[in-house]
Amino acid sequence: MSVSSKSSNTQMFRMMLYRRALHPELFELKSRRTFAHGDYEADVWMVPTGHLVRFQVGKRSLTEVVMDRCDHLPELGLVHAIPCLGEKDYEMPREPGDKGIGFVTTIQTESLSDNLYMTTLRELSSYADEAGANSICHKWDDNDHVPCMSLIDVQKYRKELHIQSYHLTGSNGLVLRTQSIFEVHQ
Repeated sequence: MSVSSKSSNTQMFRMMLYRRALHPELFELKSRRTFAHGDYEADVWMVPTGHLVRFQVGKRSLTEVVMDRCDHLPELGLVHAIPCLGEKDYEMPREPGDKGIGFVTTIQTESLSDNLYMTTLRELSSYADEAGANSICHKWDDNDHVPCMSLIDVQKYRKELHIQSYHLTGSNGLVLRTQSIFEVHQ
């Protein structure tokens, strides 16, 4: 792979936040893990070139979706949607007296040279091997036979769930990193 052979067709990832759960039939699941801790439960789903996190407290739930193909997703319950391009931050506004769920995320994208991309891929692959039960990893080759990877790392706290994700797509050297915090409001 050389810089000149990189695809000029940039993938357009989007982060979408729903105030409800989404049905698994909408997605091609590559891996799934459930985390229950304190007052909350979370499902983390790995899908091709993306992920979903459903965070539930009692009967309230929020679902974060980060994917490159979102045109098939419903609009019902959609709170916010932003393109994952450059650096972005989002904090869901808290309604007065809200005893539900808080959410904040940071999104960063970067296009790397071939050498930096492959170095980043190797480092994250090693990290995934060491992280164990609190991470989910999916590896594949793109249409240009360049290795790609998605990694989700989960940290559980008493009132918060921290999600760090990395989505690496080889043909354009794209690295998308998200850091999200779901919080139980009392």
